[in-house]
Amino acid sequence: MFLRLPGLALLCLLTAPAFAQSSVYVLRPAAVVDVESGTLLRNAIVVVNGNHIDAVGVDAAVPRGATVIDLPGHYLLPGLIDTHTHVTLTPDYGERNPILYKSIPYRTAEATAAVLQTLLAGFTTIRDLDSEGADWADVAIRDAIENGVIPGPRMQVATLAISITGGYMNTDGLAPGIEVPQFGALADSPAAIVETLRKQIKYGADWIKLYATGTTKHIDFEKMEPLPQFTDDDIRLVVDEASRFRTPVSAHAYGGRPAYVAVEAGVRSIEHGMMLDDATLDLMVQKGTFWVPTLSVYFPLEPGATLTERQRAITESHRDVFGRAVRKGVKIAYGTDAGAIPHGENAMEFKTMVDYGMTNAQAIRSATLTAAELMQLDDAIGSVTAGKLADLIAVPADPLTDIDALRRVAFVMKDGVVYRKP
Repeated sequence: MFLRLPGLALLCLLTAPAFAQSSVYVLRPAAVVDVESGTLLRNAIVVVNGNHIDAVGVDAAVPRGATVIDLPGHYLLPGLIDTHTHVTLTPDYGERNPILYKSIPYRTAEATAAVLQTLLAGFTTIRDLDSEGADWADVAIRDAIENGVIPGPRMQVATLAISITGGYMNTDGLAPGIEVPQFGALADSPAAIVETLRKQIKYGADWIKLYATGTTKHIDFEKMEPLPQFTDDDIRLVVDEASRFRTPVSAHAYGGRPAYVAVEAGVRSIEHGMMLDDATLDLMVQKGTFWVPTLSVYFPLEPGATLTERQRAITESHRDVFGRAVRKGVKIAYGTDAGAIPHGENAMEFKTMVDYGMTNAQAIRSATLTAAELMQLDDAIGSVTAGKLADLIAVPADPLTDIDALRRVAFVMKDGVVYRKP
């Protein structure tokens, strides 16, 4: 007798790609989106050979024996990139602490489902910024995808983020005598910072993530100032030590002096940043620092829910900073904080970015070329260009005029393998 498992269709997808019958494809969409110019190339075909794009154009030759995939009425784009995710986290983490109620093997199993949902939503590359107390489960997921064990987007990971005792990423609310694991790697001295940073790199970190400021509960809403978690010298130490290992640093920084010092020290990206001032934004432009704003995560998940006073203050400040950053030319890379929002809903951020002042073309570029540049993968992904990896998606409407089309992905190819088609 067979059990009727509720996730059977998902289980089948996990075992093998659904459409891996060919190594040469010809894709025929209504148009290809040129993410660099923000224009459409109509009636073009895209030739994929193995895991690379061979040719793009109206006059591109169709190789003999190629599998032709017709995509009438669909618009072809490069695979999308989410530069701020947490695949070992689920949105119920606030009500049910995963440190206390879920084993790391179980969270790794959840992450296996999360990366598949992410891939099928059209995100073929992600940067996972903190395993949230799941140790090196993010490394295991990254490597399993790379080795073909499970399907998912290509990943860069940050393992355990560095924070302080009493600050962000603490498991709090318990009696002082109860010792439990923490969400991050807590380091309260320069020596401890160096030791834990080296440990993250030893066990597979592609990035070092530093909590330069505290969480939203630490914000002084009268002055709109976040809690500084490290001294200026500590922040510089993190960047200097990581650079010896040729590892970039991402700084969780809402604003204030810690954000400015982090940019000055040479972090590659600032996360969230809803209270960044003009001096910091100007310095980011000067130094080429990327900003990953994660706008949508500060709204309630329930549609139509009333914002609390705290949420209203954060989102209004975020909107203002975002508009100024766009006008100044800050490099804004797409990121959602997925895990705090449902996996597979990564495209929800596009509408907020457009509502806050970006054009559709700018928002799409943030999740393609700019995100690829942040991850130092722009020579391989981020545009539909001959020679780049065959990471391609298609949506049923022109995303340059209908940004919500990116929430209706009908075709997904990663590394030349088709995972979804209409």
